[in-house]
Amino acid sequence: MDENCLFCKIIKGEIPSDKLYEDDDVLAFWDIAPQTPKHFLVIPKKHFARPCDMEEEDEQLMGKVLRIGAQIAREQGVGDHYRVVINNGKEAGQIIFHAHVHILGGKTLTSLI
Repeated sequence: MDENCLFCKIIKGEIPSDKLYEDDDVLAFWDIAPQTPKHFLVIPKKHFARPCDMEEEDEQLMGKVLRIGAQIAREQGVGDHYRVVINNGKEAGQIIFHAHVHILGGKTLTSLI
């Protein structure tokens, strides 16, 4: 954990969140500034700042993050139609430097490419 990290503080319960899921490895909660009708974050409880900072041992954990995101999307009525966004670094739009996944859905999304 990083004592200055916003998401680490949420994990520790120091900052409240609207939780959707929690276990020993992963926490999911609604985004406080949603970009779509259904927008939530799934974060590993292990702190690493950016996806590029992952170690080989983190591969299974990040796979679980994606699987839990899909499970929550189904539970929240989004089904199989959602966007997964992972920002890596400031120039890519990362604001909170604790690796995390955005799940966005609940409306038709246009292509980014």
